[in-house]
Amino acid sequence: MYPYNRQRRLRQNNAIRSLVRENNLNPNDFLVPLFVVDGRDVQEAIPSMPNYYRFSLDRLEKEVKILWGLGLKAVLIFAKVSDHLKDNEGREALNPNGLMQKAIQTVKQACPEMLVMTDVALDPYSSYGHDGVVQNGLIVNDATNAILAEMSVSHANAGADFVAPSDMMDGRVLSIRKALENASFFNTGIMSYSAKYASGFYGPFRDALDSAPGFGDKKTYQMDFGNGKEALQEVAADIDEGADIVMVKPGMAYLDVVSQVAQTFSVPVAVYQVSGEYAMIKAAAEKGWLNHDQIVIESLMAFKRAGAQIIATYFAKDVVKILG
Repeated sequence: MYPYNRQRRLRQNNAIRSLVRENNLNPNDFLVPLFVVDGRDVQEAIPSMPNYYRFSLDRLEKEVKILWGLGLKAVLIFAKVSDHLKDNEGREALNPNGLMQKAIQTVKQACPEMLVMTDVALDPYSSYGHDGVVQNGLIVNDATNAILAEMSVSHANAGADFVAPSDMMDGRVLSIRKALENASFFNTGIMSYSAKYASGFYGPFRDALDSAPGFGDKKTYQMDFGNGKEALQEVAADIDEGADIVMVKPGMAYLDVVSQVAQTFSVPVAVYQVSGEYAMIKAAAEKGWLNHDQIVIESLMAFKRAGAQIIATYFAKDVVKILG
């Protein structure tokens, strides 16, 4: 029998396609990563991340106002510190007048309602480029957690709304939560990088922060990319320890993990479309091999379809302009 049900009736034109679309993108979906550096009037290009920049604090102020004007309401701050400030314990990360702390204050002064999240990890401050304290060639867990907890309190004291531990040390969420509670930062949230994989997609980011490991790799603490079920264990542990939001990183090659996490847990799920994903799309578009705007929207929609509620992406400004 000739079909009475024709799915193509719902695809005939843009109006009906938009009306029945299951997922949509809007500025409220996006978390904007921002790189900050010392200096004045600095807007420094990142060669491996076309059209993305490191900002000095005065330029950061201007950028935040632009973002807010576009309807983007949340930022994730990363600090690139000078080599002479780096050591094995990341002591500069605890400096109340440090670059990260000043960046938080700058954003809040420029745009008080902007949601500020901060990267909590030692690698930008480490002389070894690792996310933890190094002892006898090993990255040690508990000593690192103590520093991460202090760092989180310092960020909260500067005005951060959420801290975002990206280190993958065991038990660090609990250490941070206890430290925040003890310091009376009861309302400071934790967005944990709960399922962060040891990935080849991070290269441009490490260029941006000069945070590549000085020896070995990060596979003893970041997750093995062959594992999926382990991600659910990591997420469950972080929620039990006090995480308010959980993140999967990277994004496009880990959509199955995003979907599993979103279906299993009731907390908000974030995904990070990382620097390598950004660089690939930019490079292919510059070559004329892909349609930039189409691929950006398609890749971001995949995260929504998988169940992510928050998307950290370097395309945030681009996509808001594309969406009009």
